[in-house]
Amino acid sequence: MRFPPLPRPRSLAGQLFAMQAVLIAVVVAGYALFTYVSDERQAVDAAALHATAVARSVADSPTVGAAIHTPDPSRELQPYAMRVMRDTDVDFVTIMNPVGIRWTHPDERQIGRHFIGRIDPARHGRTFTETYTGTLGASVRAVTPVEENGRVIGMVSAGIRVEAISARVRGQVTALLGVAGGALLLGAVGTYVINARLRRHTHGMNAAELSRMHDYHQAALHAVREGLLMLDGQFRVALINDGGRVLLGVGDEVDVIGRSVAELGLPAPLTGALLSSEPRVDEVHLTASRVLAVNTSPVSGGERRGTVVTLRDVTELQSLMGELDSERGFTQALRSQAHEAANRLHTVVSLIELGRADEAVEFATAELELAQALTDQVVAAVSEPVLAALLLGKTAQANERGVELVVSPDSRLDDGLLPAELSARDLVTVLGNLIDNAVDAAQGSVGARVTVTAYASGSELVLRVSDTGPGVDPAHADLVFQRGFSTKPAGPGGRGLGLALVRQAVTRLDGTLTVAESAADGEGGAVFEVRLPLPAAAVNGG
Repeated sequence: MRFPPLPRPRSLAGQLFAMQAVLIAVVVAGYALFTYVSDERQAVDAAALHATAVARSVADSPTVGAAIHTPDPSRELQPYAMRVMRDTDVDFVTIMNPVGIRWTHPDERQIGRHFIGRIDPARHGRTFTETYTGTLGASVRAVTPVEENGRVIGMVSAGIRVEAISARVRGQVTALLGVAGGALLLGAVGTYVINARLRRHTHGMNAAELSRMHDYHQAALHAVREGLLMLDGQFRVALINDGGRVLLGVGDEVDVIGRSVAELGLPAPLTGALLSSEPRVDEVHLTASRVLAVNTSPVSGGERRGTVVTLRDVTELQSLMGELDSERGFTQALRSQAHEAANRLHTVVSLIELGRADEAVEFATAELELAQALTDQVVAAVSEPVLAALLLGKTAQANERGVELVVSPDSRLDDGLLPAELSARDLVTVLGNLIDNAVDAAQGSVGARVTVTAYASGSELVLRVSDTGPGVDPAHADLVFQRGFSTKPAGPGGRGLGLALVRQAVTRLDGTLTVAESAADGEGGAVFEVRLPLPAAAVNGG
């Protein structure tokens, strides 16, 4: 016959309680068996000692010695033995003559009969103990001689029944089982309390649900491309996924778990954002090679528990936004030029209507020559198409803002000189942001002008942009390249990102970026210079 399997508890608390019950049962059963065997042996030894002490006390009593010499010893010894039994908590006290005939016994019918058990050692003057089954059943007894002048005149046996000893041991085992039951009850209450607290902290999810959530959690961490960073209350890294390691430049071989954010070697602005207790939303930060959108959200539950940080790589997006801004500037410049062209066309038409055809031709020709001269000047100095287009567009933008943008006569950059390693996007990022920054600085100054110089010198490409603005405080020479630094009020999109992008691109291209005061007389302003290394093949080819 097969029995159905016992149902297994599904909850974690049920499993804990079942384990506790089995553990307590095994411990109690083992301890009860050990206690029963050990206590029974100890109880037998204690009963033997007790019986020996009672027997010797009775044998040494003068009352016993005097009664033995009377014609009827039982008359005086029987009441005396009964009192001793009552007072010493033994089951029997038997006093007998040297041949073993009883003078006393708890059952008076046994008086006068022969003692059941060994008496030879006592007859020879020795006290001994034994476990023997007599008229009262199995008992632990002691037999000792009653001596007078070196002669044995009687013997005394005192004993305790084994049944009484076992009853005492069973009482101890029962008490032990009661303690075990109390421990089991206490364990059940403790398990219930711990389970309630555990379910409160795990939002009611059991072990299987937690395990399943952990599996999903691990899969999601490795699947998402965005960076995820979890910080504890002391801003130490508690968790980081693969995307976070890539975006922050932390390799898999570096163990960052448990380390403070300040120890990761991140740029100071990014470290400050991660250490802030205030939430951040789509805040742009730069690393050595990336532009990151950072979001932080504090985790709290009555007390600060940590911060969840998400990172998105917006490097490509930022570059596209820069190109879009350039295109927008070109569009605005074209719109402005179209407006100016319309005004000039109306002027030419009006001169013709007034009958001044010669003046109309002269006016139109002068305007064409001026536009062509500007184009020829830029293309002659910088024939590299990307930079030439950028300079023409920025010239129109600068003119709209009242700033003259000129290309230095020292500029010389032929088409085909730049290697493939210098992408058009990097050149637009570097030179475009430097020009925008210079135009911002020069706008509103007397004789507002921005001068651009671009040439190849030895194994380097040199890009220099100077302006007639207020210049750069030497104390801020390094701060101007940090994200967020700006001496002008922030607009809707914020400031302080352009120069940081320039430094990021220059660093990625293994170049150098410096800023100094302009040495031109009366101009003042600042000079930003970028030097980018050129391969030997490019230099020789140029």
